[in-house]
Amino acid sequence: MTENTPAKERDYKDTVFLPKTDFPMKAGLANKEPAILERWQTIGLYEKLREARAGREKFIFHDGPPYANGNIHIGHSLNKTLKDLVVRSQNLLGKDAPFVPGWDCHGLPIEWKIEEQYRKKKRNKDEVPASEFRAECREYAGKWVGVQREEFKRLGVLAQWDKPYLTMDYDAEAAIVTELLKFAEAGQLYRGAKPVMWSPVEKTALAEAEVEYEDITSTQIDVAFEIVEAPNAPELVGAHAVIWTTTPWTIPVNQALAYGADVEYRLIELESGELAGLKLLVAKDLMFNTVDRLDAILSKDDEDTEWGVLKTLKGSQLAGAIAKHPMADKFPDGDFYTKPRPFLDGSHFVTTEAGTGLVHMSPDHGEDDFELCKQNGINPVFAVDADGVYREDWDWLPRGDERAGGVINKKFVSSTGPICEDLRAAGALLSASDDFQHSYPHSWRSKAKIIYRCTPQWFVPMDEPLTAPSQIEPVEDEEDKTVVGHAEGVAGTLREVALAEIDKTRFVPARGHRRLQSMLEGRPDWVLSRQRAWGVPIALYVDRKTGDYLNDPAVNERIIEAFKKGGADAWFNADHQEFLGNKYSLGDYEVITDILDVWFDSGCTHAFVLESGKWPDHQTPADLYLEGSDQHRGWFQSSLLESCGTRGRAPYKAVLTHGMTLDKNGKKMSKSLGNTLDPQKIINVNGADILRLWAASVDFTEDHRIGDEILKGVTDSYRKLRNTFRYMLGGLSDFAESERIAVADMPELERYILHRLAEVDAKLKQHVNDFAFGPYMRELTAFAQDDLSAFFFDIRKDCLYCDAPDDPKRMAYRTVMDILFHALTRYIAPVLVFTAEEIWQSRFPDENDSIHLKEWPEVDGGWADDALAEKWSNIRTARIAVTEAIEPLRREKTIRSSLEAEITYPMADLPIDATEFAELCIVADVKDGADISVTKTGHHKCGRCWRLLPDVEEDGALCGRCDGVLNA
Repeated sequence: MTENTPAKERDYKDTVFLPKTDFPMKAGLANKEPAILERWQTIGLYEKLREARAGREKFIFHDGPPYANGNIHIGHSLNKTLKDLVVRSQNLLGKDAPFVPGWDCHGLPIEWKIEEQYRKKKRNKDEVPASEFRAECREYAGKWVGVQREEFKRLGVLAQWDKPYLTMDYDAEAAIVTELLKFAEAGQLYRGAKPVMWSPVEKTALAEAEVEYEDITSTQIDVAFEIVEAPNAPELVGAHAVIWTTTPWTIPVNQALAYGADVEYRLIELESGELAGLKLLVAKDLMFNTVDRLDAILSKDDEDTEWGVLKTLKGSQLAGAIAKHPMADKFPDGDFYTKPRPFLDGSHFVTTEAGTGLVHMSPDHGEDDFELCKQNGINPVFAVDADGVYREDWDWLPRGDERAGGVINKKFVSSTGPICEDLRAAGALLSASDDFQHSYPHSWRSKAKIIYRCTPQWFVPMDEPLTAPSQIEPVEDEEDKTVVGHAEGVAGTLREVALAEIDKTRFVPARGHRRLQSMLEGRPDWVLSRQRAWGVPIALYVDRKTGDYLNDPAVNERIIEAFKKGGADAWFNADHQEFLGNKYSLGDYEVITDILDVWFDSGCTHAFVLESGKWPDHQTPADLYLEGSDQHRGWFQSSLLESCGTRGRAPYKAVLTHGMTLDKNGKKMSKSLGNTLDPQKIINVNGADILRLWAASVDFTEDHRIGDEILKGVTDSYRKLRNTFRYMLGGLSDFAESERIAVADMPELERYILHRLAEVDAKLKQHVNDFAFGPYMRELTAFAQDDLSAFFFDIRKDCLYCDAPDDPKRMAYRTVMDILFHALTRYIAPVLVFTAEEIWQSRFPDENDSIHLKEWPEVDGGWADDALAEKWSNIRTARIAVTEAIEPLRREKTIRSSLEAEITYPMADLPIDATEFAELCIVADVKDGADISVTKTGHHKCGRCWRLLPDVEEDGALCGRCDGVLNA
């Protein structure tokens, strides 16, 4: 090119400082991420991070163990990603935040899978040696630990994957039995018969956390119990007390009736229909509803049964009254059915919200029933066996094959089933319908309905004063030296200590406190025992004469040492006389073979993860537990109770809960509905960073959604962030420290952006401390897109491309861009773990280094300048107004870009001159005027920077700025 070449024909492309980067716009995450994972493994990234943070302030997160059973689902992905976000962000703050992952390996779900395999092979589990069965369970759990570990690693979760904790490890099983024996030593165990939630299918007791509720349709019946004695209201003799129930199968084992002492009852007489003259006792508030249900006694001719009130009386007048069982006449020789059914005061649970205001009592099958009957000397009869059928020697039995399937068999309990038939024959069935819709508990694993069944179990009492085991130093009252509680704890019962401890605990969101509090306030004694095989045994010996369990520290120590060497099998395969030693005779003791509730297992994890020394970088209590909101009744609660019972304090300082992941329509995900999303498929198509960005962006404290359209939106947000970093990488391609200039020497725009960075930095730190990752990502994304891409970068790209390399304004811009790069790359690192590494390595390639070893950026709080911020906020508002005024001309194609626009603006309103405002608005020229107007400029276009400026003589000629750069 020569000086004589016409200006419009010259090409200045080689003179423009265009961004240079190999960082691609197309992410290709699914292909890149595995290689990044492999490099992290090669360099030992987790170990490097632990070394880098050694000696720093600790942040201990304790991982709640997922169940080792099947591939991870989308809920697992959210859960583990949130945990990783917490730990990574705490490490970013410079804390020593280790992450030891764990798995729950015992219990019914794994047994159920092994039994399914047996059923396919037509093998009977009961014929398989117990040791062989447990070995298969152990192998099955180990297989899925391996599978899930790789799936969690693929999510980008950075943890001590080579040394996780497993509840089936021998040292863990020894720790679990040690914790059990602490309860035993402190006298905080008892064996008693109580109604517990029981699965007839799995033949075991269940914990509340193993139960889910589904809507079902049941049979509802009204049953008449003839009153034979009523010392406080003789006129009731011969009348019938009416009860209502949705569990007809409990009627054969009824033993009493309950009333409310303050409830107002009425004796009514039916005056029409087939049972005219029948006298019924019901609550005043429920008599209309009750009569409406009595279809069997309605007149054939009249729409409504006519009836009248004979007497009104208080419930307290029913004290001492006696009824007889409706089946008494059928079994006149049976002691059970002919004995009196007393009326008992059940004021604490009898209400007038539904039913009849009178409640039939079966202590075998209800908690309130059991407690009230126990107080009155009435004991359960254990009529229903483990498989949910009546004992073969029971007085009342259904006929033929109707017994098959047990008491929750729909045919058995229907309005035409054997129970209703017998009641109808006795004239006691007043109404029966099979259309009552309500929520009912089901086994989480088998999906079958459960029952309340009275059976001997092992319990931890909630309301007995705690006595510290010998391993815990007691706290004494300073005045009278009496023991008032455990070390670090408070005095009281287990319930009281647990409630006091959650008052000291931070809950995120705060409503979690009330939820856990209400569960603790109302929960019954903790049922520890399960009638299964795969788990940690309740390693106790019970004296056959006294029924007391042996509490000998020497025996306990031998048991614990055996568990350390051989795990739970050490109990099942033991020479128990060897454990007992010479002091006791095995013949005098019953060996307990029940296993522990798996929630007790997982509730003990704090003991062998935080305290055992196997992970020396851990300490107790944990700073945080994080799980789904369902764990208020599960792991959060069992961990709390276990720790309060043995240590007198909570095992955690804070509890964070997330909601459930729903499908795109807000429905619960279910394989049967076909609305599940496989996280592995999402990762294989979009990459793990997209799934992580989704997890960090949703309001996880509530139930939240995921679907293809939602993921498309997340991908779009990711693409914008990626392009922001791509622009910075290109703009900093040859940045050298010699270019760096002091903030005080920078133009106002650069100093304003540093002010915004200081604001954003403070907010992001607060979000990290609040575990508020949704707001964290919104703040970060808005800054990157609105403050940087759409404003700062848009304005300064002309400076970057066209100013001289040593121009102070360009140097200031690149200095700020470098500061932004270091800050933003760190900010996104806990979320977009793979992308952040790709960005960092693109600029600073070092096979042994990683963005994840860096700490929170050093952002100078002195950059904050409120006066400057207010000024530039007004300028930005004016810029938006100009942009909006230009847009109609662009749509009409009067102009092609803002560079062709000439603006009139009331400059007196702005604290900058017209030339600078034109540069900020990226327009040709700004003139002062009364209002805002836009016209197409008549200026010529610079051949190098493409701006249309007054000093360009013809299209393609150079503006003064570009001419100076080229001829310097």
